[in-house]
Amino acid sequence: MSEAATREVDTEARELLETVVRTPSVSRNESEAAQRLVEFFEAHDREVWIDDVGNVRAPADDGVLLTSHIDTVPGDIPVRVEESSEGDVLWGRGSVDAKGPLCAMAVTAVRTGASFAGVVMEEVDSTGGRHLVEDRDAAPDAVVNGEPSGWEGITLGYRGLLGGTYVATSESGHSSRPENNAIQDAMDWWSAVEDEFAKDEWHPVFERVTCKPVDFDGGISADGLSVEATMQVQLRVPPEYATDEIREIADGYLANGTVNWDDWVEPVMESPRTSVARAFRAAIRDHGGEPHLLRKTGTSDMNIYAQAWDCPMVTYGPGDSDLDHAPNEHLHLTEYDRSVAVLEDVTERLL
Repeated sequence: MSEAATREVDTEARELLETVVRTPSVSRNESEAAQRLVEFFEAHDREVWIDDVGNVRAPADDGVLLTSHIDTVPGDIPVRVEESSEGDVLWGRGSVDAKGPLCAMAVTAVRTGASFAGVVMEEVDSTGGRHLVEDRDAAPDAVVNGEPSGWEGITLGYRGLLGGTYVATSESGHSSRPENNAIQDAMDWWSAVEDEFAKDEWHPVFERVTCKPVDFDGGISADGLSVEATMQVQLRVPPEYATDEIREIADGYLANGTVNWDDWVEPVMESPRTSVARAFRAAIRDHGGEPHLLRKTGTSDMNIYAQAWDCPMVTYGPGDSDLDHAPNEHLHLTEYDRSVAVLEDVTERLL
């Protein structure tokens, strides 16, 4: 076990985390936080640069690639460290999602010699993760992706995502007419899609296709001659499906209008018996924890990496994922210290 893993308080790791959390990095504005990471790697004599899309790249031993995202969602949460009965707590936007995991990865990378990438735009469209897989010459031997799982949790699965925009137009007419207008066509199509994938409340959410309209605009056109409807929709896709299958099913219910499917991320479900998963279970137990395996109902950059790279991977990091994007986002620093220690042990085992 490394010296850092046995320390009660990991001062270096905490200082990096507080610095990065104090540096705002809402999606599309990550450059200042990226520079803080560059300075950290340079201080440890590591090769590091910022690539064409804004990712922080610090390649080294590709036996393990440690990666997480730099960007956060908007939200002004005053950054502060407060004492509690369980130790110090860091408050601030991104402390959980995902600067805690990000900084834990960075610290582990400099201490073990593993490769590191801090990527941008995960909260929007995974621009950074997509560029990373396109820009690398080869897959790493293993990947640890950083997202909050709790220091004892190991995330093996994420649902996929299919997103698109429905558009329909109909002739304008008096509201007393019985024929559907474009707004009704949009409502009928979406109701049919929801009915197709409906499950009872006992069915695990991870195994469902869940349907969510995220924006709607409809009414009489500017020239008064037609009724228009535009609806943005998202469907979360469990591993038993591919996004193409869900698209074909949804398109089959179109009576009027069209859908431009412009966002698709395939689901991922990793085996608990890979070398990476085994290393995490052993390291968590060695640090007094009880490992548990997780499946997340959202998506992450791990979906992107799993589609591109045929190597074992998991997602791991400190923090309660229920606090993702929340107005009370905060991270217990003792948990953060434990996660750094676990990551060091895992990385040393794999390297």
